[in-house]
Amino acid sequence: MYNFNKYDIIGLNYERIGDNMIERLEATLEKYNQLQEELTKPEVLSDIKKTKAYSKEIAELEDIVTCYKKYKKVLEDIENTKEMVKDPELGEMAKEELKNLEEEKIALDSELEVLLIPKDPNDSKNVIMEIRGAAGGDEANIFAGDLFRMYTRYAEKQGFSYQVYNSIDGTAGGFSQIELIIKGNGAYSKLKYESGSHRVQRVPVTESNGRLQTSTATVLVMPEADEDVELEINPNDLRIDIYRSSGCGGQGVNTTDSAVRITHLPTGVVVTCQNERSQIQNKEQAMKVLKSRLYELQEQEKAEKEGNERRSKIGTGDRAEKIRTYNYPQNRVTDHRIGFTTNNLDRIMDGALDDIIDALIQEDQKRKLQGETE
Repeated sequence: MYNFNKYDIIGLNYERIGDNMIERLEATLEKYNQLQEELTKPEVLSDIKKTKAYSKEIAELEDIVTCYKKYKKVLEDIENTKEMVKDPELGEMAKEELKNLEEEKIALDSELEVLLIPKDPNDSKNVIMEIRGAAGGDEANIFAGDLFRMYTRYAEKQGFSYQVYNSIDGTAGGFSQIELIIKGNGAYSKLKYESGSHRVQRVPVTESNGRLQTSTATVLVMPEADEDVELEINPNDLRIDIYRSSGCGGQGVNTTDSAVRITHLPTGVVVTCQNERSQIQNKEQAMKVLKSRLYELQEQEKAEKEGNERRSKIGTGDRAEKIRTYNYPQNRVTDHRIGFTTNNLDRIMDGALDDIIDALIQEDQKRKLQGETE
């Protein structure tokens, strides 16, 4: 069997994969093997928390390890095929095979570069999303409702589920505010770029003179905090108000005082949940969301103190930042952060967001790669 090591790779003079990258790949492979070995130990298997943590780490490394092993095998095949090229009978066939292997190696080079980009630890998490009507009165609320449908249709197409935990209907339709959790592996990795101000240009149904109007709705996206996140919430720091539900929560709505509003006094964060059937369920859901919001605040403060906010980050994530325009007369959607434009607004509003989200992910990867080499 071919004895493979990083110096063999470097000796092959393939320019894209350098010494530093190979060291990182070898370290990743070693860590992966160590974790696999740990999972065979009885003391680990008997500890549910450790087993879960190790299994999660293995899953996160799986793609890199699989690609790296394939890369090593391709390099081995390239060396063997180079020897075959010298054979008078097999030379021509070997040359063609060598060409295919070289192309495969180039593709794996690029794939490994992307896989080695530092991962956002929140990427695999569920999403907490808030959509609010902003400038534009009734039309802004109607547009907020359109965005809600767009995101939930996208979630369904991705195999995600969603749950509304609070909503306030607009007087002419849509929502002045709607809050939901989108659940699914990788939900945050797909939707994390959606925070900001979304602008719509169209003739509103509420406009009797047929004039084009510009309105906005804001979107806020946060990762849902894991149950094992260590975050202490002092009960004395909470004000809990109980009142009658006003949203679309099924039987019991408007007949019992089941809605819960929790205010975290030190930070002023307010969470409302009214779409569950009981006060207890609403309180449990509100506490989960509060934990996620406080976790997000804690992470932001930590990033600011350490000064590790990426200069290349796509957008600020602030509600006030204008990120996208939906132009109905021209059936056009433009994402202003990356200059992406598509004339498929009708499909996008029906949840076909893949092209925009893929473009955002690719641009994010590109900027991170540039940051790695600077």
